[in-house]
Amino acid sequence: MSVTVPQKDNHSLNGQDLRGTGPVAGVDEAGRGPLAGPVVAAAVVLDPARPIAGLGDSKALSERRRRELFALIRDNAWVAIGIAEPAEIDRVNILHATMAAMGRAVARLPVHPVLVLVDGNRLPPDLPCPAEAIVRGDAKEACIGAASIIAKTVRDDLMEQASRRFTGYGFEGHKGYPSASHKAALEAIGACPIHRRTYAPVRAALESRFSTNANRCG
Repeated sequence: MSVTVPQKDNHSLNGQDLRGTGPVAGVDEAGRGPLAGPVVAAAVVLDPARPIAGLGDSKALSERRRRELFALIRDNAWVAIGIAEPAEIDRVNILHATMAAMGRAVARLPVHPVLVLVDGNRLPPDLPCPAEAIVRGDAKEACIGAASIIAKTVRDDLMEQASRRFTGYGFEGHKGYPSASHKAALEAIGACPIHRRTYAPVRAALESRFSTNANRCG
């Protein structure tokens, strides 16, 4: 499957400043780097009548503060989630899967934005309105910061649920990222159904176990 993913386009707004003319959605993702689990995107439209203080890059917040803000965003803004599972990531690659998850999040918003602000330097294709990619946007635009908080919290919760189903990997701690303990578990017990098989450490662990088992059979 081949999808064209536009890079940042300075003319994506067609010379228009659409802020203040209608709802603006912030979009961000969590989970591009892990060896296991989905990539989760969030789209958030903040309500000017219900401002939320302290929004920003979720990675710069403590877990306690992030969860406090998660509840405030959920209760005072319009929120939607888009997910790409590991099988899709392996099939189309992480970039295209991330763009697909972002597009799904925007499409599921209960309000129709006049502008979408996306964290990073690429835009998902076929968005329903003008869009702008903003590098480090989660620290610059409150709506993107809110999306960052939602995406990370949802993904963390999914990985904690996965840790109870797929034991031995420590997903509740590293959330699927390539920590030393995660790599050691991969080598010891192999991959589980939510591992991304196209990622090098997972592929290497699979090949190593296959080679070992083949030698034993011989």
